[in-house]
Amino acid sequence: MALWRRDQTGRPVLPGLIHRSDAGSQYTSIRFTETVALEGLVASIGSIGDGYDNVAAEAVICLFKNEAITKGSPFRTGPLRTITDVEEIVPERAHWYNNDRLHSALGNVPPEEYEAAFYAKDHGTSTGDATNKTAL
Repeated sequence: MALWRRDQTGRPVLPGLIHRSDAGSQYTSIRFTETVALEGLVASIGSIGDGYDNVAAEAVICLFKNEAITKGSPFRTGPLRTITDVEEIVPERAHWYNNDRLHSALGNVPPEEYEAAFYAKDHGTSTGDATNKTAL
């Protein structure tokens, strides 16, 4: 269905796109596997018996819905009637999430300020250039 919808909107999928799924029976069936291959997609299936690969994605999606999409969100300027309405929210929310949000694990300062302070304190620089970055 997703491939058909993209074709109908003039945005066909290019060969080599990775189709990520869990190891459910519908995704491991012969017919589905053949369809994925015929469409030029690469199948990527999570390991059986765990949800490790889905947990992070589901957490990010949940955060996005609660912070950006839900009624009353500061990122919304009106009702969400089309996919374009949602797509217009994404860049603003992404910028906020990556640069301005307060996070308790960072000492309730925006990530950008925390990173600058980290490099100034521990590495003697205020910007933390790409050559000396380490995981926080």
